[in-house]
Amino acid sequence: MTVQYEIRYASHPEDFAAYNTERVRREFLLENLFIPGKISMVYSMYDRMIAGGVSPGSSPLVLETIDPLKAEYFLSRRELGIINVGGTGTVRINDTDYILNNKDALYVGMGSRVVSFSSLNPDAPALFYFNSAPAHRTFPDALITLEKARKLEMGALETANQRTINQLIVAGVVKTCQLQMGLTILKPGSVWNTMPPHVHSRRMEVYFYFEVPDNNAVCHFMGKPDETRPIWMKNHQAVISPAWSIHAGAGTSNYAFIWGMAGENLDYSDMDISKISDLR
Repeated sequence: MTVQYEIRYASHPEDFAAYNTERVRREFLLENLFIPGKISMVYSMYDRMIAGGVSPGSSPLVLETIDPLKAEYFLSRRELGIINVGGTGTVRINDTDYILNNKDALYVGMGSRVVSFSSLNPDAPALFYFNSAPAHRTFPDALITLEKARKLEMGALETANQRTINQLIVAGVVKTCQLQMGLTILKPGSVWNTMPPHVHSRRMEVYFYFEVPDNNAVCHFMGKPDETRPIWMKNHQAVISPAWSIHAGAGTSNYAFIWGMAGENLDYSDMDISKISDLR
């Protein structure tokens, strides 16, 4: 089998407060997303979000359905967002090919029966990171290059969080049912992301960290604002963030990360801000 998956169940925040380091990592950290010649994914019970990675070599990889979906094909009741974090690659949707360069995104609407991934050059393979959420109607497929992203310049070098937020799969750029995805790039000298901290009581989120230099790491902070826990993360790892949890991080170098959301609405600014001074 070229497709492998695991299931992650939801946790109550009061239970989460008693988790030790090992349990926090086991429940929320996604470690091995890019396995050569495989499609690897995690099915989360938070808003039924799926996060995964595709690492095609010399042969295309087909996104097959998995048993928890109880569906004839993967996107029979789902939508899909893909962002390439490797070399140039091709995603075939039914009979149409889309070429994705590094940091380009592709939205795939519900009902697409065939989805396959390939690398343009197996010696410089594409690495396709994806999120998938349940859908209620079909919207058109759309290729969104990094140049076409809606860009927000945030933070400042003085507070070590100067960054560019590239909104790729969001309302106003492409139509979706509930899935949203984007890519944040920190400027050299900046290490903090998502400050001030906040929660999305109407949405969950998954963070995928990449371009973390060798021998460096990102410390991701999660939990209720008054009961936080750290997760030390390496390059090409992701973390599940429940609706009750903050999702912020600081690295030992600048880096980039992909954020993906699913839930009740598509309002990007819908968040409940927490004071930095109130964090515990």
